[in-house]
Amino acid sequence: MTPFTFNTTKSLVFENGAAARLGELAGPLLGARVLVVTDPGLRKLGLCDAGIASLEGAGCVVTVFDQVEADPSQATLDAATALGRDAGVTGVLGFGGGSSLDVAKLAALLIGSDEDLEAAWGVGNAKGPRLPLVLIPTTAGTGSEVTPVSIITVGAEEKRGVSSPVILPDLAILDADLTLGLPAPITAATGVDAMVHAIEAYASKNANNNPLSKMLAREALRLLGANIETAVFDGRNAEARGAMLLGSMLAGQAFANSPVAAVHALAYPIGGTFHIPHGLSNALILPHVLRFNAPEAQGAYAEIAADAFPHLADVEGGQARCAAFIEALADLSEKLGMETKLRQVGIPEDALEKMASDAMLQTRLLVNNPREVSEADALAIYKAAW
Repeated sequence: MTPFTFNTTKSLVFENGAAARLGELAGPLLGARVLVVTDPGLRKLGLCDAGIASLEGAGCVVTVFDQVEADPSQATLDAATALGRDAGVTGVLGFGGGSSLDVAKLAALLIGSDEDLEAAWGVGNAKGPRLPLVLIPTTAGTGSEVTPVSIITVGAEEKRGVSSPVILPDLAILDADLTLGLPAPITAATGVDAMVHAIEAYASKNANNNPLSKMLAREALRLLGANIETAVFDGRNAEARGAMLLGSMLAGQAFANSPVAAVHALAYPIGGTFHIPHGLSNALILPHVLRFNAPEAQGAYAEIAADAFPHLADVEGGQARCAAFIEALADLSEKLGMETKLRQVGIPEDALEKMASDAMLQTRLLVNNPREVSEADALAIYKAAW
């Protein structure tokens, strides 16, 4: 068997209402002074309040940074880090979607080690140590609570990543109650994002693609495929919400160890330049990348087709099942009410060439794609999606 390495979050709690027990679950780990990293929307909705009160009830002094935006900037990370340093925090709690969790990861690293961020960019360059870190996702999509990756927007458009086991949290808390009020469009986009994580992890040509990641990806697709429509159209369904949260986490574990590829690489210019949410960016180009990959990835896509869409088990032949899988994914976005064309989200056709050039900068991701992608290929994919 080919050697591989598998890293994940040390401890997980899956429990409805667990966020209200933060003092008990996370207080001893985080210490006397805690930095909570979140976004203004969640703060305004009061979703953090019970958790903060629980930490304060356990004797923690809580400092809140609540200015994280979608596709967080380096300036936001710097501000969160400075606030935490000034408060002398002993631990960091990330509460929110992938953006808040990503900022929390790097704030814990930078406060805990005074490490130079410029030296930490890339794969395996962050050395630590970091402060104790707890992550609580409020969307079922990024899987950031179990990934060693943080993505930050540098300058106007460029997305850079830190990928290192050092920024895996000590504890992830999965509380489906926090996702019950998530609007349908966000539920749809983040759910498809999680499915992309599982698909790309399963088919990744990364040398560390391994049996554990493949197993987790398939179970993630079973949970996500079976529950995404219910979660979108019946958002108060706690069972569906819990299944989506668990599926997102399993997909995160899969791609944390068998990394994603061209879907994400081509999605980044969409989000970075036009500020389209990450999950929607992935969904817009997903079927077009998979069609491009099919000559090399037909077998992998055929193997997982019925995990996401059980009715595809009746489709005979790998080529036919692969094609049906791709079409089912394209149809799913439409069923969920998502935009399916780049032009529908305001991207002009004359932007596609620059997007293709920008996508080529994502070498960390493109190297994992089942089929080599040239700049001309990327442009053709964008044109098909436009």
